[in-house]
Amino acid sequence: MNALSRRTFLRGAGVALTLPWLDAMRPVRLRAAATAAAPARLIAMNIPLGFLAENFFPQQAGRDYVASKYLQPGESLRDKFTVFSGTSHPGVDGGHSAEKSFLTAAPSPGARTFKNTISLDQFLAEKTGDRTRFASLTLGEKTISWSANGVAIPAEPSPAKTFAKLFFNGSPSEVAALQRDLQDGRSILDTVVEDAKSIERRVGPADRDKLDQFFTAVRQTEQRLTKNELWNQTPKPQVQAKPPGNLAGNDLVGRLRAHFDVMRLALETDSTRLITFGGTGYGTVPLISGVQLGYHGLSHHGKNPDMLRQLELIESATIQAFFEFLTSLQQSSADGANLLDRTQVLLGSNLGNASGHLTTNLPILLAGGGYQHGAHLAFDARNNYPLPKLFVSMAQRFGVETDSFAGTSGTMQGLE
Repeated sequence: MNALSRRTFLRGAGVALTLPWLDAMRPVRLRAAATAAAPARLIAMNIPLGFLAENFFPQQAGRDYVASKYLQPGESLRDKFTVFSGTSHPGVDGGHSAEKSFLTAAPSPGARTFKNTISLDQFLAEKTGDRTRFASLTLGEKTISWSANGVAIPAEPSPAKTFAKLFFNGSPSEVAALQRDLQDGRSILDTVVEDAKSIERRVGPADRDKLDQFFTAVRQTEQRLTKNELWNQTPKPQVQAKPPGNLAGNDLVGRLRAHFDVMRLALETDSTRLITFGGTGYGTVPLISGVQLGYHGLSHHGKNPDMLRQLELIESATIQAFFEFLTSLQQSSADGANLLDRTQVLLGSNLGNASGHLTTNLPILLAGGGYQHGAHLAFDARNNYPLPKLFVSMAQRFGVETDSFAGTSGTMQGLE
């Protein structure tokens, strides 16, 4: 059966209605893989300047904790998230440089010889990214996504551009031109492979191993090109939501909400199942009533009462927008459940104390994903529990079989 066209109409009583985005509109080969099981989704967000620990962490551990100041706006969602204290990435230091290791846990990010490793989202995308139009989305001002070779994947800071990428179709001539480019790419690969095979017959065992690695890379590239050709022939989903407007760079809350709206639409249309977000607005004076100083400068408050007051306003607004986002996911349906139950949403920071550039006792919250939430898992604030164990749990919940990540084995203790 061919994929159903998005341009198919329902006609009756003199009315023509365009169909909503349906799974039948996928290319058939991709649809078969996608429907094998209800798909899992994952969003990971890093707030580079973190949160004031006394406002973020509850004082009590377990399920009977009293919500902290920052968690109070999420009380209605209490059974939908778990908050963690006393966790960090072993060997990750370097202050702001630790941002590079938030999803990779690669040690010593501040060292001159540092080389990053694969981030959690890309590790999962390698296994499942062929099932959607976009293997992953990398959003925000700074990337937290890194390839298997430790190369940064550029982030898209504009919600409007992300919306256009997801939902705007090119003209027929533009689609045809892209199709030719994709086919040209495959023909070039064919020529390169033929040349490499002729060389393979004349080299020794060591060089054959290198050529095997090369052929593996070529096959992966061919698979991506084939996927792109299939999707290029399939119209992008249409949504009723309006594109985000042009938001000022210092409109921290407005930009956050716009990013969150686009993320939800991306998941609702199954355009992707993996999204990362690397902060926004921390180099500005945020457009928040009562805030007069720069966000970054306020993070180095030195316990100045007025600076702490302004910083609380920024962090409270950030957390409020986050809980609104979780609520919007809970109100959206997917695969017979609400979208929040199908989506793991990680909120955290690479800094436990931005004022002191400390990378221990990180503020971490995991929502959704079908876990038995509702607890504060409190580990030793000095001798931290390895955060990569949470990433192993998240990978397994996502459907990827693995017992370790970033050199750390085992799953997160206490997370059901």
